Amino acid sequence: MVGVNVKSEVGALKKVILHRPGDELLNLTPDTLERLLFDDIPFLEVAQQEHDAFAQTLRDEGVEVVYLEDLMADVVASSPELRDQFLDQWIKEAGIHTEKWRRIISEYLNSEFSDPKALVEKTMTGINLAELDVERSNSLIDLVSSPTKMVIDPMPNLYFTRDPFAMVGGGVTIHRMYSVTRNRETLYGQYIFDNHPDFKGTPQYYRRDYAFHIEGGDVLNINDHVLAVGISQRTEPDAIDTLAAGIFADETSTIDTVLAFDIPNSRAFMHLDTVFTQIDRDKFTIHPGILGPLTVFELTPGADGKVNVKRLDSDLESILEKYVGCPVKLLQCGAGDRIAAEREQWNDGSNTLCIRPGTIVVYQRNNVTNDFLYREGLDLKVVPSAELSRGRGGPRCMSMPAWREDL
Repeated sequence: MVGVNVKSEVGALKKVILHRPGDELLNLTPDTLERLLFDDIPFLEVAQQEHDAFAQTLRDEGVEVVYLEDLMADVVASSPELRDQFLDQWIKEAGIHTEKWRRIISEYLNSEFSDPKALVEKTMTGINLAELDVERSNSLIDLVSSPTKMVIDPMPNLYFTRDPFAMVGGGVTIHRMYSVTRNRETLYGQYIFDNHPDFKGTPQYYRRDYAFHIEGGDVLNINDHVLAVGISQRTEPDAIDTLAAGIFADETSTIDTVLAFDIPNSRAFMHLDTVFTQIDRDKFTIHPGILGPLTVFELTPGADGKVNVKRLDSDLESILEKYVGCPVKLLQCGAGDRIAAEREQWNDGSNTLCIRPGTIVVYQRNNVTNDFLYREGLDLKVVPSAELSRGRGGPRCMSMPAWREDL
């Protein structure tokens, strides 16, 4: 399958982009957790086993699994010029500003990592001072730096492939992330969608050098006409305006409505997909905290390329019924039990990945929510999650669908 096609959250999943957790997790330390957006340090060996089980579950359901690192390795291998361009940009965006250290790091990567995939994985892992084996100069920074100092930070959040970019119908949005720590992740998406033969030519509705923050966890394809985007801790309203204008300007796009959901600004409600995800044509898993009065803005095409905006004050059920086009059922994380809901929401109980209508991937640890979903007639594909969940993201967060069958 060449190009992308994602016009819903529940159409049969045929192709998905994942990233297998790698050595970047080994460069997490207690002192860097907050800066690198982690609450704990996952045990890499078990996290990889859990991720492999997740990938195999998808393959067993007929889904083609492709890995971000392999796609980027294809790009690096395709041209020496692209390899050099990528490395120069990666070093610059890693905050290496002096000519001396740019040269040292470039020489190290080119001499030690001739294999394209090994090179890509190393850019994800990060580099510490001891690896570079360089003579110390009399500069102050060289003299005071510990050999274990990270010269270039790792990218431990990469296994959440949902966030750096998002498929929207037949196009893609490549994001400017909320945190500087994560913004380098989008570099891979830009090179893949600009250069990889499977994705080159895909309409790009948002680019990583745009001014405002947006992340993929806030982007949900309701159907081929309606896109939902969260105004959240990590997505700014200005970005949604820009995205809507880009989509409406593309004559090949069928989307004529963008719904901007104003959700609480907190880590528990980090993205729209931590608040609700669609699991069937008429069913959604939800965080109980999103029930009650809700402000949503409807964006539609206006004259001369402008975007019309209308405020809707309603509730989640009414809004979803209107735009989905049928009565909907909202299934609460924790089965309505407040304590279970808070505990299991923390472990992404309502962050599910739909393989086809009514068939969803869920984390094993959220047993209260899972038992409730079983009773509601859902077909659950349960994956282990003791270590993966430490990154605060669920099956939807860990996956970027590239192709779904149309409903």
